[in-house]
Amino acid sequence: MSSAARATETGGDRDAGWLDPLVEAARAALDDPGPMPTVQADADDLRRAWELCRSITAHHSRTFSFASRLLPREKRRAVWALYAFCRTTDDIADRGGSDAPATLARWRTEVMDTGPSTDGLVPLAWADARRRYCIPGAYATALIDTIRQDLVKTRYATFDELARYCFGVASTVGLMTMHIVGFSGSEAIPHAIKLGVAMQLTNILRDVSEDWRLGRVYLPQDEMAEFDLSDEDIVHGRVDERWRRFTTFQIERAFRLYRDGWDGLGYLHRDGRFAIGAAADLYAGILCDIERHGCDVFGRRAHVSQHRKLLRMPGIWARIRFGRGFAEHCGGDVHSGREE
Repeated sequence: MSSAARATETGGDRDAGWLDPLVEAARAALDDPGPMPTVQADADDLRRAWELCRSITAHHSRTFSFASRLLPREKRRAVWALYAFCRTTDDIADRGGSDAPATLARWRTEVMDTGPSTDGLVPLAWADARRRYCIPGAYATALIDTIRQDLVKTRYATFDELARYCFGVASTVGLMTMHIVGFSGSEAIPHAIKLGVAMQLTNILRDVSEDWRLGRVYLPQDEMAEFDLSDEDIVHGRVDERWRRFTTFQIERAFRLYRDGWDGLGYLHRDGRFAIGAAADLYAGILCDIERHGCDVFGRRAHVSQHRKLLRMPGIWARIRFGRGFAEHCGGDVHSGREE
């Protein structure tokens, strides 16, 4: 049996082991959320802050913006603030040049200040969201610190190592969203972590070319080698049988994580389940788009059109309403990935 075949068959086994330490860290943050900010701002300042965060969300993430509309108004505003905080942090790392480390350090201090000023609208909105929903500070600092890692680390040797990165930049977002939406207990934590890893793995597969231009390869190096792939294949955008098998392997892993994440929706407050379920389903749809185009992520950017999003909504609602499991619909067919 080839090494690539072994990798495909043992994908579930090799994912074991990375989750427990991350769950432990998330529960520790839940038990000790840290000091909450005190927000002293008038209604006009807060309205301007929320509007800026809404526009940032709408401009940078159509899926996140679309799903946020399914939340009640106050929770929707808090989700906008969360997204704007994350987006700004990411932009500092990607576009800050040689000043990025110092700028990130200042940003970390500003957004974690327990007495924010009204000068910075995104930090103000974020402080208001943290205060309203008691979002643990450790989740936010973990996100900033992991994004800062992008300034110095450009490769990940194994999936376990990559999963820790995904936790820092994506699962923390899910955990913070969980506080905004409302949840019934710490049993929700492993599901939120897996959903975050699934969504970040989706980003990674979609953005291989974009990340390469930034000097980064997030794909696990050992698994690339097992499928006889190297950086040269990314440089030249080679979409051959090796690349398709490797990408399919990663897609199946992501779908398994989406399934496990979906199973935690029942721990969320009822008025937030549809929004989170929609975000998960629509993001998973990006993987379907990658499959439909023969795993070519070099010549185009995979996405889910507004029309497809609308078509998927009744099914998403029904599955949540009646407690059904995650359905991996790619086009008109259920995804072919195997249960493991």
